[in-house]
Amino acid sequence: MTSDPVSFEEANQEGKWRSAMDDEIRSIEKNKTWELTNLPKGRKAIGVKWVYKTKRNAKGEVQRYKARLVAKGYKQKEGVDYGEVFAPVARLETIRLLISLAAQKSWKIYQLDVKSAFLNDFLEEEIYVEQPPGYVMKGKEDKVCRLKKALYGLKQEPRAWNMRIDDYFQKNRFEKCPYEHALYMKKEIDRSLLYACLYVDDLIFTGNNPAMFEDFKRRMVKEFEMTDIGLMAHFLDLVWKNAILSQLQ
Repeated sequence: MTSDPVSFEEANQEGKWRSAMDDEIRSIEKNKTWELTNLPKGRKAIGVKWVYKTKRNAKGEVQRYKARLVAKGYKQKEGVDYGEVFAPVARLETIRLLISLAAQKSWKIYQLDVKSAFLNDFLEEEIYVEQPPGYVMKGKEDKVCRLKKALYGLKQEPRAWNMRIDDYFQKNRFEKCPYEHALYMKKEIDRSLLYACLYVDDLIFTGNNPAMFEDFKRRMVKEFEMTDIGLMAHFLDLVWKNAILSQLQ
């Protein structure tokens, strides 16, 4: 098993990683994440770097090659580049409880992966980053990128994403658990139920009505750019054998 690249120069030698970087830049451009501009006097642009990850399924087979453009958030200054940063994520105990409930009820569990989740989130702060390695605009090398939306690595990006998806869930009649702020439930008059559990940009959901699953996926894909993983078998780098067995029944 080969290791993932640790530098742009290394990744740029292989077509699969160049393609992954192209996909990331396309997502950034599609979401209108930034605009090229001059750096204002007295401001500093935050550096960016590429991070590479081979995504594998429960069997260890390659699903896709992922390249993320990440801001060097450790160079941000509190009070200038960011304010509040806290964002809730589901506890592992909550995830285990949801899986246990699904197993007892013989419900299927599905998984969605949000592509470039943080690129969906608007920023309140004025932040500038350097142009990404390998994608510096010819003739505009002296320009920087003013962020309109969040970028991976920023101190505030998890909070911005959480606020964005929390607002979406509540507008679509989901109830947030008062004890676990990353767990949502939607119930209909006919007693149909759907539970959605969020861990940063990974989402699992289950319930008692398959029709609700399809409607939920359709709406989510329309609102956010997502990958439908299908039945959950591998989540947070853990293989859930009980969940797999329950879905095969």
